[in-house]
Amino acid sequence: MILGINAYHGDVAAAALVNGRLVMAVEEERYRRVKHWAGIPVDSIRACIAAADEPVEHVAVSRDPRAHLWRKLWFAARHRPSAAALLDRARNSRALGDLASVLRPILPPSSRAAADRLHAIEHHTAHLASAFYASPFDDAAVCAIDGFGDFVSTSWGIGADRRLSLRRRVFFPHSLGLLYVAVTQFLGFQKYGDEYKVMGLAPYGAPDFADRLRRLVRLHPDGGFELDLSYFRHHTSGITMTWRDGEPSMGRVFTPALEALLGPARDPARPVEPRHEAIAASLQLVFEEAAFHVLNAVHRQTSRRRLCLAGGCAMNSVMNGKIRERTPFEEVYVQPAAADNGTALGAALYVAHQRLGQPRGFVMEHAYWGPAFTDGAIDAAIDGRRRDVRACARLDFQSHDDLCAWTAGRLAEGLIVGWFQGHMEWGARALGNRSILADPRRSDMREIINTKIKFREKFRPFAPSILEEALDEYFVGAVADPFMIQVYPVRPDKRQRIPAVTHVDGSGRLQTVSHRHNPAYWSLIDAFRRLTGVPVLLNTSFNENEPIVLQPAEALDCFLRTDLDVLVMGRRALVKPAVAERAVASSEAAVTS
Repeated sequence: MILGINAYHGDVAAAALVNGRLVMAVEEERYRRVKHWAGIPVDSIRACIAAADEPVEHVAVSRDPRAHLWRKLWFAARHRPSAAALLDRARNSRALGDLASVLRPILPPSSRAAADRLHAIEHHTAHLASAFYASPFDDAAVCAIDGFGDFVSTSWGIGADRRLSLRRRVFFPHSLGLLYVAVTQFLGFQKYGDEYKVMGLAPYGAPDFADRLRRLVRLHPDGGFELDLSYFRHHTSGITMTWRDGEPSMGRVFTPALEALLGPARDPARPVEPRHEAIAASLQLVFEEAAFHVLNAVHRQTSRRRLCLAGGCAMNSVMNGKIRERTPFEEVYVQPAAADNGTALGAALYVAHQRLGQPRGFVMEHAYWGPAFTDGAIDAAIDGRRRDVRACARLDFQSHDDLCAWTAGRLAEGLIVGWFQGHMEWGARALGNRSILADPRRSDMREIINTKIKFREKFRPFAPSILEEALDEYFVGAVADPFMIQVYPVRPDKRQRIPAVTHVDGSGRLQTVSHRHNPAYWSLIDAFRRLTGVPVLLNTSFNENEPIVLQPAEALDCFLRTDLDVLVMGRRALVKPAVAERAVASSEAAVTS
């Protein structure tokens, strides 16, 4: 058994491999209930060990403080970063150096010796491994585009069978991830990981600031790039970062030169204006130009037709959906935890295949690698809130077919459903096991969910979950994507049929659902298709300004404090009083408690 961890970074996580195959992968934020939790993934480690039910033989961590040490020293001597910056980095490195002693008491007695066999895997190597070794490809180009990790922002090379070979790296302080972070902060989105909000805002504007933003990054013929550092302060001014025991944070990255270029930065308390929409659109355009510049160079230098992509920038689903159009790559694989959470998996896979020489035999075809809960655990959670749910109707279904038919009927009536099933998803997306679901045909549904349940910005889109068999009927130029990590155009003749999941630019961040990998969710969408003729559901994560729910008690709490109408957990359903009478009358298979 190999335990992989991401530690003392954002999005810490753990993954367990047994004989080269994934057994469990889970992010610590789901346990701590703090987004992007940083520190040591204690609860995730324990869950992975319990799921594997084997002694830990090797531990792999996706950081190596010794990587590129001479380059770091040369940079410090040349640029003289502030004492605060140097102290911050030194603390982080020292914490990683003490990791074995921190892990030892966390591991069970039978596994504690593994702490002394700690494999430090360079951050970007772990990114590349997470994409290639989880892919179905025996041979592919591999690329990671990121913020930073171990002094590297971008790397690429070739994966062949069990071997990864790197061809090129782009080093600190130049980073496309930091380019996106700087403008995200400028637009008033200050929290760690807010870049996805800017991606959602971009289609509302025209790229009127693109020429100005192009000044921030210079592209080199070999696929490399440089930031114009006059607009950034991360390399000299001691950007404050917090990476331990809580929500990670990062100080302001941009300098006053960016405001001189674009005008005043947006106050987070002020509304988003057309100028901000235009800047978001410009950033997305300039970022895509730079990313495709890198990827086209990767293709030239590797001569591969398949691409495995990772890193935080690989979560830019708008860019991902254009790769086959804008580069010569014919097939693209991005695993669902492409950001730093996925480096836990990558570190473990790298040790398994490259260091220990284990043969490959695992392909990540679905994302359901987190914990699951029994009907007994669901009943216990409901019983624990008996006073709070006493006004709700409870329905118990004998089969999933009955459950899906009934739930599809409630969705077709316009009710909003919390759907809790099976193993929790690995990665940032809810993919039908921890989801809030609604009717995509209602043009008002996006605003209803944003304002009454999610309590978030009105411009944020929702994703369509579609039966895999109906993909070509609804989307243009799309390929099956079970991970909801690529955006494609909705066919013009279908946009009015599914307005709640069609973004303002006519696109959708789709998730294809197959019967093989999620029969319960597939059956629900198919039941909705039989009722309405539409093989699509609106799918958003089961949460409300918090990490996606992990346990039944968290799903129940979210149901009770928001305007969700129905909660389905396993084969149990709870219905709010306002809609209970009609909902109960609609089910002959239910037993009312």
